[in-house]
Amino acid sequence: MRVVVNAAMSADGKLSSKRREQIAISGPDDFDRMDALRAGSDAVMVGVGTVLADDPHLTLDDPERQAARRDRDESAHPVRVVADSRARTPTDARILDDAATTYVLVSESAPTERIEALESSGARLVTAGDERVALTDALSTLEREGFDQLMVEGGGELIFSLFEAGLADELRVFVGPKIIGGRDAPTLADGEGFVSEFPELELADVERIDDGVLLRYSVE
Repeated sequence: MRVVVNAAMSADGKLSSKRREQIAISGPDDFDRMDALRAGSDAVMVGVGTVLADDPHLTLDDPERQAARRDRDESAHPVRVVADSRARTPTDARILDDAATTYVLVSESAPTERIEALESSGARLVTAGDERVALTDALSTLEREGFDQLMVEGGGELIFSLFEAGLADELRVFVGPKIIGGRDAPTLADGEGFVSEFPELELADVERIDDGVLLRYSVE
């Protein structure tokens, strides 16, 4: 399964402010590009922090892209996936509505009552790992479900974990014309950080979009 990480960050590398509130970094052309990438993916993934902060829907905006997926005998929207070790996703989160199928990846440490609540809300649970989601095992399960391309939309903890596990194949990042600042503001890759054996990227393409630039990297 090909894992494509897609993100928008400020010129100083921030995903949002220190309050972790959603900030418009890119413009309409980049939003359309992101929608097209979603349409071409089997599933779209975020971490639970993104769900708690932004309550995303992760569905397609363009009706024509929805229709094109149906013409290919696919669902109108890609499957949605949440990495959520402790099953903290709220049962009323938009990502759990009936617009698309949603998988929640949890660890063995997730409370039973939370797992039952998510299952009652229609989520499909995948358990992998003891204290934290074992992403390699969880994504292997998704691949066995028939997913060929997984689009990852953040946040920084999940993106770091995917690079740490060697699971990311491509990074597409829009760099917008904003300075956000703040030592506690989330960055493209948070987590514990690397101190050696840094993941190496190869620049594949540069494109100006809106008032920013899209960088496409392949992971070596």
